[in-house]
Amino acid sequence: MSEHAQHATVLLKEAVDALRVKPEGIYVDATFGRGGHSREILRRLGPQGRLIAFDRDPQAIEVARMIVDPRFTVLHAGFSQLKDRLRHEQVDKVDGVLLDLGVSSPQLDDAARGFSFRMDGPLDMRMDTTRGRTAADWLAEVDQRELTEVIADYGEERFAKQVARAIVAARARGPIDSTRKLAAIVAEAVPTREPGQDPATRTFQAIRIFINQELEELSLVLPQCVELLAPGGRLVVISFHSLEDRIVKRFLKREARPDALLPKLPLRADQLPKPRLALVGKPMRPSAQEIDANPRARSAVMRVAERTPWGLAA
Repeated sequence: MSEHAQHATVLLKEAVDALRVKPEGIYVDATFGRGGHSREILRRLGPQGRLIAFDRDPQAIEVARMIVDPRFTVLHAGFSQLKDRLRHEQVDKVDGVLLDLGVSSPQLDDAARGFSFRMDGPLDMRMDTTRGRTAADWLAEVDQRELTEVIADYGEERFAKQVARAIVAARARGPIDSTRKLAAIVAEAVPTREPGQDPATRTFQAIRIFINQELEELSLVLPQCVELLAPGGRLVVISFHSLEDRIVKRFLKREARPDALLPKLPLRADQLPKPRLALVGKPMRPSAQEIDANPRARSAVMRVAERTPWGLAA
């Protein structure tokens, strides 16, 4: 069975439905992963349509290059480069952008990537294995204060101080270069944990988010999406944890209600800033049936917004 067949794409139909794919439209799948959403978008596009996919992961790029379709382009880049890379593709407006955030099942299930504490492997955690520091490299040199802040802020770990202290003490005895070593250190440092959750869950999440600058990438791409969308174009974002969803929720709310930022200024209605986005429907979560089939879908939440005519560059 191929790798993409093993990967269950979360909210597949719902996300592509939300894009309202026009046969002749131009769309961006900013997180190709294993291509579930991209293949469905291509299925709905006409001969004149176009799909441009992005991914940082070289393995995802290999899968994407197996799609032989003149309407399809794949770019090995993080989505924070969205606007610049589309300019090189001579694209200045698109009809929809899809962001499916987080880590894919193939990444989690490959021990060599170092994302999961459930299998022993090298402590890498990079989305793009061709560049940047590994988690092991960073843990070898980060000071205890910064480590505490990362684990607390990105992992929302209430025992961040204890975990950071234990990591610093352990690395003095030898390198922390495998997932199993790190998981064991965290397990000893965390005195209690929610039922059904491994003690290492929050620490692994925090380090992964930091190493890949995931929240910074998200904050950079959202304004670019608004600038790139043509009037009536849709932005669809699927988040998998509260930190991501909080950034998306606040951004969409700010773009949909810019007048809320100026509640006390004496302005007439025609002087108020016009919203660049309109929220579409309520946040959507996977059905119970989808969660039963794919438990990793349980934390997903999808938000959708549509570009208004306001604030377009002349």
